[in-house]
Amino acid sequence: MLDDKKLNELKNRVKQYIIAGTISKGRSDKEHINFFIENAKESLDTANIIYDVSTKQKLSENLGHINYKGFLWVINTSYYSMFYIARALLEKDGVKLKGDLSIHLLTFDSLVHYFYFTGKLQKQFMEAYAEAEKEAAELLGQKRAHELIEDYFFEKEKRGRFTYHMGEKALEGKAKTSLDRAQGFFTEISKMIDEKM
Repeated sequence: MLDDKKLNELKNRVKQYIIAGTISKGRSDKEHINFFIENAKESLDTANIIYDVSTKQKLSENLGHINYKGFLWVINTSYYSMFYIARALLEKDGVKLKGDLSIHLLTFDSLVHYFYFTGKLQKQFMEAYAEAEKEAAELLGQKRAHELIEDYFFEKEKRGRFTYHMGEKALEGKAKTSLDRAQGFFTEISKMIDEKM
């Protein structure tokens, strides 16, 4: 996933972002850190709730949503938990992101630049973030970090593939994987944030 070619492209992008002022270093802002941490927690809680309602028939019945299956949203909110906790870590380190580019791409590139290349973050957590980001984009058909979804035909092809050809159990498995990744990522990044405080 994070092969040498992609890492070199990322290095070049980050150099350009720094020159342009899109990524800069400054003073960390406790209010922003707490904002991102709270959003990460809420996103992870939401993913867990949706997963539980989707997998526990009695719970879904008690809530009046018989046979509810929200696995696409488990994937989405799991990714957002990872995104927000990554933003909290960057903010704690004083990394500021601005510009018209995808904030998801900037977050990922900055995380790799300031924490992966420096050895502060283990490779598997970077790959978990990238994989969750990719799955969320594919399964939800929305613009995500790399803004790969740009035209109607690609969107239509993916929607058809996941809407009509992916079985419920396969989707549930992807949702569980996303949720597990997000929980692990949240735990590890939270430890790094706490160490810096």
